[in-house]
Amino acid sequence: MYQVNLIHAMEFIQNIFHQTYFNYHPKQMVDILLVTYIIYRLLKLIHGTRAWRILGGLVIFVCALLLSDKLGLNTLHWLLDKATMFAPFAIVILLLPELRATLEELYKIGQWPQRFLQKKTSANQQTIDEIALAVLEMSASKTGAIIVLVNKNQLDFLIPTGTVLNATVSNHLLRSIFYGENPLHDGAVLLDGNRVLAAGCTLPLSESNNLGAKFHMRHRAAMGISEQSDAVAIVVSEEKGTISLFQSGEHSIIKDINVLKDILAKHLIDDEKQVSIKTKLRIKG
Repeated sequence: MYQVNLIHAMEFIQNIFHQTYFNYHPKQMVDILLVTYIIYRLLKLIHGTRAWRILGGLVIFVCALLLSDKLGLNTLHWLLDKATMFAPFAIVILLLPELRATLEELYKIGQWPQRFLQKKTSANQQTIDEIALAVLEMSASKTGAIIVLVNKNQLDFLIPTGTVLNATVSNHLLRSIFYGENPLHDGAVLLDGNRVLAAGCTLPLSESNNLGAKFHMRHRAAMGISEQSDAVAIVVSEEKGTISLFQSGEHSIIKDINVLKDILAKHLIDDEKQVSIKTKLRIKG
């Protein structure tokens, strides 16, 4: 009896497997995977933002509409049903920033072939040491700063929002830019390899609620650029001197300057140069 039931169970699982994997045309499978990926990206895009709360409100609205019909609450159902006529317009108005971000995401997908062909501008170890020293000294003096490290995604569209410098990265230059009397100190500095592209640049602000109220404009700007590109942003708080790092929409506090150097090395130095540096260090050791 036990063996018979086991055989039936195996046949049932086999039938489900065949129905799932062999009754679908490859085009249908691709279609399902694409729709699943788009839904996943949309949910990931709005998670933790104002749109996430709006989505929750829409779910509650739909549930109320269905329940009022089932429970015979005619007046409430009539009111909610009439409100659905204005729903498309209300959604477009409320979700305008998120819709713009969605279009930007679609644009990024279209750039995938270009991303594979692009190569980031590499930096040397001296540049990393200069950046780390500047960040450390600004942290000690509680000098507010935001530094954006360009990766494969070029951020040329941000350069016109600031002042073009095209100078070599140095500790003194970075600290002088963020000196309180400098008119460029409120904006962001763009670094590409060993060069300072521009200073005083305006970055897109993040609408994510994950940062909390304790983070201010610089942190939201750093989060925003890390969400919309593969750049790394470093922020020094002018209140506490805390060093924060933003990458891929994630935030972390840097307490050890050597950790910052390691992150910068992975971000700014290409693989061949990293191997060369490690080899030299081993020889010296």
